[in-house]
Amino acid sequence: MAKEISKSNYLQKDPWENLRSLSKARIALGNSGGSLPTKEVLSFQEDHAFTKDAIYSDLKEEELSEKLKKIELPVYHFQTKVTDRKEYLKRPDLGKKLAQNSNDENEGFDILFILTDGLAADAINERAIPLLKEILPKLKNYKIGLCMVKYGRVAIGDEIAEELNAKFTAVLIGERPGLSSPKSLGIYTTYEPKPGTTDERRNCISNIHKNGLSIEKASELLRYFIKESFRRKLSGVKLKADSSNQDKLNF
Repeated sequence: MAKEISKSNYLQKDPWENLRSLSKARIALGNSGGSLPTKEVLSFQEDHAFTKDAIYSDLKEEELSEKLKKIELPVYHFQTKVTDRKEYLKRPDLGKKLAQNSNDENEGFDILFILTDGLAADAINERAIPLLKEILPKLKNYKIGLCMVKYGRVAIGDEIAEELNAKFTAVLIGERPGLSSPKSLGIYTTYEPKPGTTDERRNCISNIHKNGLSIEKASELLRYFIKESFRRKLSGVKLKADSSNQDKLNF
């Protein structure tokens, strides 16, 4: 009579399984013979589906517009040269250019917060407004404008800044989704932005999501970059955030 094999004999745990409590990365998955356990295969397929959905998610423009109006700051809407989502994915260059320069008013702002979908629009839909509500009350001494642009890339902030005569931009954008972070928000800041600005002149705060950087911590870092950019009149690789120095981050 064949001996019954218990589940524990053929589903083998990885000896490094305790590391999974420290990271959302796919580590220490165990094995079933020469393969992954079915549970882990199905989990990967589910997360992969979430990632694909994130890339094709849409900016909730009407809902965001209503929420932006309630903040009681000037709100501007822009459109890039991209016509649809497929073109956005195939032509990154078009997401960096405005469809037309139609603003006739030379407004003049200290800071523009620019919301754009990027590669994960739901990150903007869910996290942009909470972040603005966290940071704006702490920026009393600046003239601030809010912008929303569909199908934008990071560099779209440069053309918008030129349109509205802004000294500083903070572009809130949906980051390229990962299997463990399909709704990750990124913030790119630039002092004295203008068309042709290269990326080494920007600072980035990334991985703002439920398993990553919190809204509160992101707001703290953003406030630091704003303060130091205006004080030193620069941004990018010459401006570093030393999170170990609490005096710099506590305003």
